[in-house]
Amino acid sequence: MSQPHPQPRRVGRARVWAAAVAVLMALLLAVMVGIAVPGLIGTLAAVALPWLWLPAVLVIVGGFWWWRRRWIALVPALVWVVATASSLTWFPPAALEGDGIIVAASQNVEAGSGTAAESAAALVDRGADVIALTELDAQSRDDAIGALEESHPYRYVVGTVGLWSTSPIADAEALDLGLGWQRALRAEIESPAGPISVYVVHAASFRPGAQAERDAMLAALGDLIAADDHDRILALGDFNAVGADPVLAGIRSRLSEPRQSSFGFGFTWPAGLPSARIDHIFQRGFDAGGAETLRAGASDHLAVLVGLRPRS
Repeated sequence: MSQPHPQPRRVGRARVWAAAVAVLMALLLAVMVGIAVPGLIGTLAAVALPWLWLPAVLVIVGGFWWWRRRWIALVPALVWVVATASSLTWFPPAALEGDGIIVAASQNVEAGSGTAAESAAALVDRGADVIALTELDAQSRDDAIGALEESHPYRYVVGTVGLWSTSPIADAEALDLGLGWQRALRAEIESPAGPISVYVVHAASFRPGAQAERDAMLAALGDLIAADDHDRILALGDFNAVGADPVLAGIRSRLSEPRQSSFGFGFTWPAGLPSARIDHIFQRGFDAGGAETLRAGASDHLAVLVGLRPRS
């Protein structure tokens, strides 16, 4: 007795689903390959990467429903897991406790927001010992200095960036990083555990097709860090680049970014509906607890805060 043929409508629906799944798989794999490409392609791919979990789920569901070789649908999802492993917190680290912990914090205070003092006060309340503020204008600079004068008597402010510390600051210098104007600095903090080389950066904005200034700044910063022989280094600020962006490869090869204290990517911008992590604290020479993001003032960026224990 012959078997009944599948209904044409059902066969057609299956083909449509199979085609859709194939397109999604191609998109996933294209983005993941694009992350390795310097320039605009790599930047856009890195920004899109965290959000590919949704197409990955659709691929798995569609593939398991309509494809005979269902295991193929798992391939892009597994590649996504590998690609995001360095920036996604799967298992939050334990918080550091005890004496000797240095709390570092960074925030873009948004020029014109009028709440730099509130941002600074919020970071002080969270126990920050080292505070980096970026996108300072004349008013926010004065407000931050006033708010931190008692708790953080040591500071170095230049251009749109500033560094405040509870420990003395030495050998501070402005860095133009190839721009011709000052949006970065380097200083040495004389902490009780020993010197810490600190870089604060407010990278040029990223605009598709006009990212040369940002890329030049971050490449120059990577070169400076590579030549820095300090045992302990911090690089804080608004990098205008997500962690997987190829432009940060030089920095990531020398420094690491502490994982979030909660599951996820720790997006920092825009503050109202965070969708990308462009503010970072990179480090070397410390054991790091979980990093946190928090609302501080009315800035369009969330602040980033992390506890660090100097390695002996």
